[in-house]
Amino acid sequence: QVTLVESGGASVQSGGSLRLSCAVSGVTNGPRCMGWFRQAPGREREGVAGIRADGTPTYAYSVQDRFTVSQDAAANILYLQMRNLRPNDTAMYYCAKCSPVSKSMVWRGGPSIHDFAYWGQGTQVTVSS
Repeated sequence: QVTLVESGGASVQSGGSLRLSCAVSGVTNGPRCMGWFRQAPGREREGVAGIRADGTPTYAYSVQDRFTVSQDAAANILYLQMRNLRPNDTAMYYCAKCSPVSKSMVWRGGPSIHDFAYWGQGTQVTVSS
């Protein structure tokens, strides 16, 4: 079965940086068609960054100049490097894997929640002013 485990969340000051990691197991072709999502209290879960099935990245417009998604395919690890963090980045961050019928090649401005079927437990990121 597919298992996703996030780590790296922490409390940081505004302007700081964090690197989140997602360890992936139960897949055969590495961390392809993966995504990072976040959800703050009272808000809907939103797509932050993703890697399409062909390995190309996509980002939400709100983070594309500050966040970088990458992967270590051999080790089955997905990363999210976050810099210049702001208080409104505060949220629970989730790693997710696409469903078998996902359409990742049409993602624009971040991954679509409708294409994902497997989720990690989340890691908390808190940014203070």
